[in-house]
Amino acid sequence: MVDSAPSLSVVIPVYNSSRILPELVTRLEPVLAREARTFELILVDDHSRDESWRVVRELSELHPWIRGIRLMRNYGQHNALLCGIRTVRHEIVLTMDDDLQHPPDQIPILLAKLAQGNDVVYGSPREERHGLWRDLSSVVTKFVLQKAMSSRTASRSSAFRAFRTPLRDAFANYQSQFVSIDVLLTWGTTRFEAVDVRHDARREGQSNYTFRKLVVHALNMLTGFSVFPLQLASWIGFASTLLGLLILVYVVGRYLLEGSGVPGFPFLASIVALFSGAQLFALGIMGEYLARMHFRMLERPAYTVGERTFGES
Repeated sequence: MVDSAPSLSVVIPVYNSSRILPELVTRLEPVLAREARTFELILVDDHSRDESWRVVRELSELHPWIRGIRLMRNYGQHNALLCGIRTVRHEIVLTMDDDLQHPPDQIPILLAKLAQGNDVVYGSPREERHGLWRDLSSVVTKFVLQKAMSSRTASRSSAFRAFRTPLRDAFANYQSQFVSIDVLLTWGTTRFEAVDVRHDARREGQSNYTFRKLVVHALNMLTGFSVFPLQLASWIGFASTLLGLLILVYVVGRYLLEGSGVPGFPFLASIVALFSGAQLFALGIMGEYLARMHFRMLERPAYTVGERTFGES
């Protein structure tokens, strides 16, 4: 470690990871000691169902540079990250998963890229190690980020990221329960970059991202931080209207030319179903946005802290 090294805060959301946390800390400590002038580790327990909080407390007692936060219920990975980010005390924030898929020895690569004048740097995996459904959810997430960032970096975003702490001022007053750290970071800067790093296989257990959670996350990204669904509804409505006009021209033209109408109930029923389906689809999308406005007016918090452990000041 040299005097010019930055001070570093590492934020890790924890969920059912009691068995791997000690190894994670053991591998992190020498890297942080070498790369940072001063450092801290913030472990945010997202109301785990195993002994994770007990392990976090024990680790914070053994290592004064570790702080623990336990949320009162399970809020989700990005909400837990937001909680940790708002409590950091150093100039650079680094976020990573708790399962050692993000190897601590790759941290210097992110820091070196950040020092080149970037505000946010993603550690993009050289090889994806997720399942089909998580990959599909990732496609939706990156699509929304692409709209927000207008940058090729969106396609290489990752939970393994480093950014400058002052960026959090851009979303200091954000209170919605729907959180995406990557979208919030776009509120503070356009200087994003990505660098290839090694991602390892999960060391313990299985991913906590169930199919339902992945679908909910994808929908939250689409309707919470994008107007694309509303635009899609407009396009479908326009296409339906155009189709209706073409059918009207066909019916009137046949009547004028042949003196007969278009027989058949199935034809009429299919047209009615087409238009009613398009209307219901558009209403459903608008209903999603109205529901989010309703929840925002309720001012439900993004997270609630239940307990803390305190490291060195």
